[in-house]
Amino acid sequence: LPVKELMVFLHVAVFEIILAYLEKRDWKEAFFSVLPQRKGAVPLGEVNDSSKHALSGKEDEDNDSDSN
Repeated sequence: LPVKELMVFLHVAVFEIILAYLEKRDWKEAFFSVLPQRKGAVPLGEVNDSSKHALSGKEDEDNDSDSN
């Protein structure tokens, strides 16, 4: 994206998060209600078990390739 379009997108996203906060009175809920679900964002410390396994599986693959 060109910088100008990116800046407009960011301004809109920030505005939507603030509006969501005013409705919910919870920053975490507001933030995650605005973020696209396809990005897979999760709060720090709240990674689900399937994500942990996916991460550990990736690490195992990396370790295997180092030993070759």
